[in-house]
Amino acid sequence: MKPIIEIRNLNAGYDGRTVLRDVNLTVYDRDFLGIIGPNGGGKTTLIKCILGLLKPVSGEITFTSPRTTGNAQLTMGYLPQYNSIDRKFPITVEEVILSGLSSKKSLTSRFTKEHREKARQVIARMGLEGLEERAIGALSGGQLQRALLGRAIISDPEVVILDEPSTYIDKRFEARLYQLLAEINKDCAIILVSHDIGTVLQQVKSIACVNETLDYHPDTGITGEWLERNFNCPIELLGHGTLPHRILGEHHHH
Repeated sequence: MKPIIEIRNLNAGYDGRTVLRDVNLTVYDRDFLGIIGPNGGGKTTLIKCILGLLKPVSGEITFTSPRTTGNAQLTMGYLPQYNSIDRKFPITVEEVILSGLSSKKSLTSRFTKEHREKARQVIARMGLEGLEERAIGALSGGQLQRALLGRAIISDPEVVILDEPSTYIDKRFEARLYQLLAEINKDCAIILVSHDIGTVLQQVKSIACVNETLDYHPDTGITGEWLERNFNCPIELLGHGTLPHRILGEHHHH
């Protein structure tokens, strides 16, 4: 397995406050990595460092494209958190998905016939046919999530990063989302950030728990006891519909 992202001794934070301390992590080609941890533990900060939106205080992140030789930049798709989307922005489903190709064209050129054909294929794959012209403000949570996932994958990225995708509230589409992710994972790596351990453990191949520091586990045969012992993470099992539902309690890494 080829490493595509290698993080070494990363320290990061905001306004002089350290949020991540001495974090080491390797993400491999076609990995499906779940990043779990409590709110405020540094999950989103880690993602921002990987995406280049936040400059680390120290440490390094190296990227290696699995598809090309030489110093080609790793291509990344990103599904942001729900609360960072302006739903009043007047943009249609097709435009949202096409915007994932913006880096593939110059600012002044228009999207080509090939771009639009690619968007049509992605719209079909996301099950959004018939909604191409619908404004994002008129979509359900699940539809918006799939439109934004389409935007994240239209450029055929080598890694797709999803930040708390289950906050799109549409529980009916959760199974469909994970089905789509399993298909996407055949072609690229996925990093999934979530505080919903129960769902995540059923889907991912490897797991990292972030709470200022990071603990990594290369597979997901994880019991509640294992988490308690290794991460000091009390796991609460909640009856939630028909699915037992694990969430992360308050915990501290020592």
